[in-house]
Amino acid sequence: MADFHDMLLSYSQEMKADDRDLIESKLWDEYGATVTIMVVDMSGFTRLSREHGIVHYLSMVKRMQLTSRPIIESYQGRVVRFEADNAYACFAKPDDAIHAAVSLNLAMDAANIVTPDELDIRLSCGIDHGECLIPDDSDFFGTPVNNASKLGEDLGGPGQILVADSAMSQVSEINLFDSDPKTLEIAGETMLVHEIKYQRE
Repeated sequence: MADFHDMLLSYSQEMKADDRDLIESKLWDEYGATVTIMVVDMSGFTRLSREHGIVHYLSMVKRMQLTSRPIIESYQGRVVRFEADNAYACFAKPDDAIHAAVSLNLAMDAANIVTPDELDIRLSCGIDHGECLIPDDSDFFGTPVNNASKLGEDLGGPGQILVADSAMSQVSEINLFDSDPKTLEIAGETMLVHEIKYQRE
């Protein structure tokens, strides 16, 4: 099996459109999968790190990572990577990703009860579902990754779980989650998004 990065390089150097199409088809055949992507972001972290310094920042990132991984895995998810104050995870279906996102926020809310305000962790989560290229256990690429990143990192606020309609439409039971639909603009395009409603302390 040709290496993913070698195939990408071959694609970029191929002059014939038909041959590029063939390489692209092989990439999807070998590395493509339909999955649910969740991107988690720690809200307000730029301000916190500026006010309290790098040790404060790193300590909270570490706590978020140690809390997030077992929760994600308990819902059959896989942490693909941690990057700064973000977590990138992959699930087989949206139901599991949404349950994990709710559990993550509730776990942080519970921990925040016993920490001073400047050590409180608040998360925003973005979720989308669709076809992605997954070359190995440490990375993935595709429109669902981009959308989940935008929802979780750029558009979501503290405690918010934003689910793209393409993911929400794949939830196994139509009334499994209470949500508010809203229209947001992502990369110049209008997208229907569902904000998951859940009981917070």
